[in-house]
Amino acid sequence: MEFSLATIVLWAVPVVFAITLHEAAHGYVARMFGDQTAWMLGRVTLNPVKHIDPVGTLLVPGLLVVMAKITGAPLFIFGWAKPVPVNFGNLRNPKRDMFWVAGAGPFSNFVMAIGWALLFKIALPGGVFASDGLREMAGAGVQINLMLMALNLLPILPLDGGRIAVSLLPHSLAMSYARLEPYGFMVVILLLATGVLSALMAPLVALGLFALRAIVGL
Repeated sequence: MEFSLATIVLWAVPVVFAITLHEAAHGYVARMFGDQTAWMLGRVTLNPVKHIDPVGTLLVPGLLVVMAKITGAPLFIFGWAKPVPVNFGNLRNPKRDMFWVAGAGPFSNFVMAIGWALLFKIALPGGVFASDGLREMAGAGVQINLMLMALNLLPILPLDGGRIAVSLLPHSLAMSYARLEPYGFMVVILLLATGVLSALMAPLVALGLFALRAIVGL
């Protein structure tokens, strides 16, 4: 498979926006529910530069894309931006509002997937903006955003799905579950290394794709 600088650019744009706007969404919703921390630090912005982590936003996803393109293996995206600071104690109802703040990230990825799917549709041959390059970028945007949505919906702390679970569990169970957060990243790495992570994400990606097709009509 041909690999070039153009390929890197076509995939880099949706990767950067998928990861960084995910974080901005957390800050925006946190502000809506009473926490001004991210706003005061300038993190409630659509400017990707404010959110980029050189390793998590650029290096790791970039290497995964390069390996998939070179080897022909299925694409798997894993990455992160600088976490948007949220002081849950500042929320008007911390346990309840945590659900909306955490859910804003995966929801933003689904909204972006819809946008990329619409772009893909008009970039098809005979479409308004028919273009092979635009179609590749849009297709990448759909894949990347559905993967990040699925990853972040897994009920593992500190992923968004873990925080959603804490919000929904009864208080005593939520407190016990929250104590597992220091081990969450190691769990994610272990699942990634063993190939289990992609298997857990697959049903969520498939569900997102089904919803996307129903909405966009692809």
